[in-house]
This record gives sequence, C-alpha cells and structure tokens, in this order.
Amino acid sequence: MPGIDQVMLAIGAEAKAAARRLALAATGQKNTALDAIARAIRAQAGQILAANADDLADARRDGLAASFVDRLTLNPTRIEAMAAGVEIVRDLADPVGAVMAEWDRPNGLHFERVRAPLGVIGVIYESRPNVTVDAGALCLKAGNAVILRGGSDSFRSSRAIHAAIVAGLEAAGLPAAAVSLVPTRDRSAVGLMLQGLGGTVDVIVPRGGRSLVARVQAEARVPVFAHLDGNCHVYVHAGADLAMAEAILVNAKMRRTGVCGAAETLLVDRSVTGSHLKPLVSALLDAGCAVRGDSLTGLADPRVTAATDEDWGTEFLDAIIAVKVVDGLDDAIAHIERYGSHHTDAIITADAAAAERFLAEVDSAIVLHNASTQFADGGEFGFGAEIGIATGKMHARGPVGVEQLTSFKYRVRGTGQLRP
Repeated sequence: MPGIDQVMLAIGAEAKAAARRLALAATGQKNTALDAIARAIRAQAGQILAANADDLADARRDGLAASFVDRLTLNPTRIEAMAAGVEIVRDLADPVGAVMAEWDRPNGLHFERVRAPLGVIGVIYESRPNVTVDAGALCLKAGNAVILRGGSDSFRSSRAIHAAIVAGLEAAGLPAAAVSLVPTRDRSAVGLMLQGLGGTVDVIVPRGGRSLVARVQAEARVPVFAHLDGNCHVYVHAGADLAMAEAILVNAKMRRTGVCGAAETLLVDRSVTGSHLKPLVSALLDAGCAVRGDSLTGLADPRVTAATDEDWGTEFLDAIIAVKVVDGLDDAIAHIERYGSHHTDAIITADAAAAERFLAEVDSAIVLHNASTQFADGGEFGFGAEIGIATGKMHARGPVGVEQLTSFKYRVRGTGQLRP
C-alpha cells in the first residue's frame, strides 16, 4: 500500500495535468460538465442524504455543538440548493480569456490583458459538505483543477457529493482529476497540501475556524486566500428606524447562527438607548439568543449577562451575541477596527451621510447599509456559489467566485518590431 505522501503527490500530479486541459477547455464543454453535475447531484440525492445521516449520527454521538451540526446537515432543500447553485455557475460568463484591457503603443504593438486560470487550487475546509460542490463548480468554470480536503466529520457526505461531481465530469469528457477529493481522514494530508505537493498546488483556500486558518498561514509554502473568522457587527445608528433595525438584527443573528456572516456583536448608539436598546435586546432574547452586554445593556433586561472583554472579539457561531452602547459613529468604527475581523459589518440608519462614512471608513471585505450581514454569501452576490469570504487584501477579497479564481496575463501582438 502506498503511503499518504505518495498518494498525495499522485493526486497533485494528476490535478496539474487536469488543470492544463481545463485551461484550454471550451466554455461549452465546461458548461456541459456543470449541467451534468447538477443532474447527478439530484439523481444521487438519496445516497448523499444516507451518507450525511451517518456523519450526523457520529457528530451527535460525539456531542458536537448544535451550530456545528447545523453546518454539517444536508436535507432535500439544501441538496436542491447545491444543484441550483451549480446551474447558476454554469450560466455565468466564462472569465477565461476575457479581455480586461487593451491598448496600442506608438511602435505598433498591440497589448491585451486577459484573464487566465490560476492552475491547481487546494481547498481545505471543515464541516460544510456543500463546499465540496461549491468549490468544484467554481474552480471548473474558471478553468482550474481543485484538490479538496474536507473535514473528518463530513467525510462520508463529501465523498458522496464528490461521486456525483465525477459522474458529471466524465459525462462531459473531462478528467475526473479536475476535482479531486483527498481520500483519507489522515491530518497529515493537510500539511502535505500546505507544502505544495511537489510544486503542483498554486494557491490554498482555507475555509474553517481560526485554528485552521492560523495553521494554514503558519505552514503554507504557497499563496493563501485568507479567510479569518467572521466577527460581524450590526451598528444601530442614531438615525435608525427601530422596526427596521429589529428585523435586520434578528435576521443577521438568528437566521443561521453557524455561518460566517452571522452577526456576533450589536452596537447601539448612546443617543437612542432610551428608545431602541430595550426593544432590540428583548427581540434577541425572545428569539432564543443569549445576550452578553455592557453595564447599560444589563439594565435593559434582567436576562442579560455581563460581557467580558473577550466577548467583543469572539465569533460565537451560536445563539449568543455581545451588545455594547457606543458614543456615536466614530466610537462604533473604532470598536469595529479594534475587535472586528474585517469580514462583514452593517450600519442601520436613515442618515445617508452617516451611512456613507461607515461604508467608506470600515475596513471590511463587505460593508452594508440597512441590510442583514447574512448577505455575506457568494450566491447572494450573484456568483452562484463561493469558496469562501476572503478577508485579506491580496488578489481576492470578499466572496471568492469564478472571477476571483483567475489571474491574468498579457498578450502582445507585433509585426516584427525590434527594441532599439
């Protein structure tokens, strides 16, 4: 039996060969594969759900948190959403070869900057099995091969989804290695991917908790699209309509507490504490959310517990929120800059000038005005899906979709020019 090192090196070599084919694949062939993948996911929904049931049984036996179990859970609605997402990616414009800019020089040379695939992308993710198909579809559309290393807890689910992807690839005449799934729970596979698999991996995308991202950033020998934790804020400004603020806040926190776009901190302007603080806190508590607040928030409802300094910087990924009263817009922006993770932050206000300042000055990948932070999702941006939300500033930022999975090159056409 070959060792894990040999297995992973072979996966890398096969992915590199597949990437060269995908870079030249016609849009029609890629779209045919994506269409076949969507059909295969629907046709194999029973097998996927059965595999997921086994993963869920293990998760519950091991006492994993409810938010983790929610991220792991698949059901017919989520499987249909996966298939529909693939079809949206299918219908997106093919970025490969698109001319970004072109110009002529006085010497007659014609320059073009055109989009080109990145090559082989390594995606390391944890409990969300849907990432298997999201990453596979996006990388395929952008002409990249991808090596997927899913979480141990979603191992069976990811394998079942991957089988549907392979069926779609083969139906379109594309290599199965275009979307590879690491076939082991062995954690050493992650370290091998971070080392680059003998120079075959061009970029790593981590999608998981802070410990995973910290490991990736510490060990990676290839470029990384960083995705730190989602410590997202909702700031209720002095000009906020209370009914709108309450509806947005409850959705931002409670729609799905385990996603990276869930609100983790509520900031309330001191000037509206008399009218807004108690209703907002009560709405959260009545929705089943635990509230950890500062001293003023504690006076609003006896069910509030005291927040610690650590709470301001915590991504709870659960029905828990930290609440603080701030002294206006400057204080809110300063708090987000100190404790936030540059992921997604929102302001609720009817004051257009305050909103524009917030959107300009909050240094996060996604900033929103009068909308829920749970729109931090590639599908909601019209990208069909996403590999993750990049919180760094190099190359990709925000939802990583097909366009962000390309680089560019220059094509220069001449008529025999020589440089003097």
